Amino acid sequence: MSKKSNSAAILAALLAGAATGVVLGLLYAPEEGKETRKKIRDKANDLKDKAVDEYGKTSEKVRDTYSEVSSNVKDKYQSLSSHLKETAQNVASTVKDSYDKYKDQIVSKTSDVVKDVETELDGLK
Repeated sequence: MSKKSNSAAILAALLAGAATGVVLGLLYAPEEGKETRKKIRDKANDLKDKAVDEYGKTSEKVRDTYSEVSSNVKDKYQSLSSHLKETAQNVASTVKDSYDKYKDQIVSKTSDVVKDVETELDGLK
């Protein structure tokens, strides 16, 4: 499950880096302040839209994987002994918990990036 945590962290870091690069690049561009702020706002909105889109795609993949694993576990569950049934329930619970954790991490990281960009925008006003 740590691979998924790393993926969320990498996605958040990439988005934060992209946002920072865009803001710095636009701040040092030789343009009027009003135009620069508009470009930063537009880029921030684009990055936010991309983050939301990526979150949706990732969330859908995780949901599909969860459904598939859960379905497989349920199918196998029918033929297992009582001891193995308990183990299968634990596996299904772990998968669900991991899904919830991964989803929450992506939402949190995306929100952090959006807040950072918005803070930078507010500082430019």
